[in-house]
Amino acid sequence: MKSYDERIKWYKEARFGMFIHWGVYAVPARGEWVRSDERLSIQDYQPYVDAFHPERFDAAEMARLAKHAGMEYAVMTAKHHDGYCMYDSALTDYSSMHDCGYDFIREFIEAFRKEGLKVGLYYSLLDWHHPDYPHYGDRHHPERDNPEYQDYRYDFSRYLEYMHGQIKELCSNYGKIDLLWTDFSYDEMRADTWHGEELVRMIRSLQPDIILNNRMEASGEGFGSLIEERPEITSGDFVTPEQIIPPNGIRNYQGDPVMWEACVTMNNHWGYCRDDHYYKPACMIIQKLVECVSKGGNLLLNISPDEEGALPEEQISILKEIGDWMSVNRESIHSCGYSGIEKPEYGRITRNGNRIYYHVFENQFGGIPLPGIRKEQIASIRMLCGNPVRISDSWITSNYPELVFADTREDPVLPDQTDTVIEVVLKEE
Repeated sequence: MKSYDERIKWYKEARFGMFIHWGVYAVPARGEWVRSDERLSIQDYQPYVDAFHPERFDAAEMARLAKHAGMEYAVMTAKHHDGYCMYDSALTDYSSMHDCGYDFIREFIEAFRKEGLKVGLYYSLLDWHHPDYPHYGDRHHPERDNPEYQDYRYDFSRYLEYMHGQIKELCSNYGKIDLLWTDFSYDEMRADTWHGEELVRMIRSLQPDIILNNRMEASGEGFGSLIEERPEITSGDFVTPEQIIPPNGIRNYQGDPVMWEACVTMNNHWGYCRDDHYYKPACMIIQKLVECVSKGGNLLLNISPDEEGALPEEQISILKEIGDWMSVNRESIHSCGYSGIEKPEYGRITRNGNRIYYHVFENQFGGIPLPGIRKEQIASIRMLCGNPVRISDSWITSNYPELVFADTREDPVLPDQTDTVIEVVLKEE
């Protein structure tokens, strides 16, 4: 088995990925938590299962969109909390293969591999359909308040056998899986409860190069033991803050950077929500991607196909706009990370070795200050968009001899109002 540094290398370099939340919950179109939020019984939910016959899911087109957007990997929901499987499982008929004749996970994997992208699978450790998953009194189960289940007897060992068996299927039947995104732990439902050590050993025996997230022992707001002095075998390889970018990145008990990934929705839901049109603009997502990279993290951006499997037009438009920016500026994202230089007021800084990328979000008077470097260190300077730039020797900036300024006097308006990137290559020391 590869070392941690060997396993995580591609992921650190990737920096940008696609999350795909899709399942039966796209039919009611009120988000993936609809069963829990509305306390729907299995019988209440069944009409949506019966109506789920998507004909417009196009994994190849989604892979092309991800590639154009500059994404390097993608993660798709194989099974969400409702227990419905989007792949061919021999352990249940509650699946797209049984109901629709489609193994959507296989389609996803083959399409994204064809585009040269890494593939990851999301698997919910929760299961609101399985009879042996805790019902009454659980914090999230749709039947948590139903007195009919107060004395219901379940055999959790049977659920564990089922859950471990399904993860074994996913790790055995689809070739190389680059990433497994298990979700999530809460209350007493944590690593020991999941028989996490046994599960991780099984996963790594089947997929030696795989990387794992931290949610076998943590939730979206928790980091687990990955940041502690002695991480557990269940700690995973990276931390997963949800719907937020950590203000200062994430570091362990010694202050060393820990690998992390912010997972974020385009609107306010993970699963398709017909009435949610509150989309983050592409310019905001681009700047937040830069922020993640500058803090040593990745951005996993979600898409949510509808009940037919089609992607909403707003999401397609956002991905294309991000892709247009990435086609010019991708080298300031991929393989980049912390710069070791304090953040400037106008934007962010990313770095790859002796290449420093100044991301300029705001127009500046008199020149753009480039902190953290000296003139004599500079081998070359350019804007990634191709516009000319040189080091300022103006009287305007001469009062600040400790700073290097990029000269923008001829055209003081940034060529890209979202993020104009200035690359400075330092001389080899």
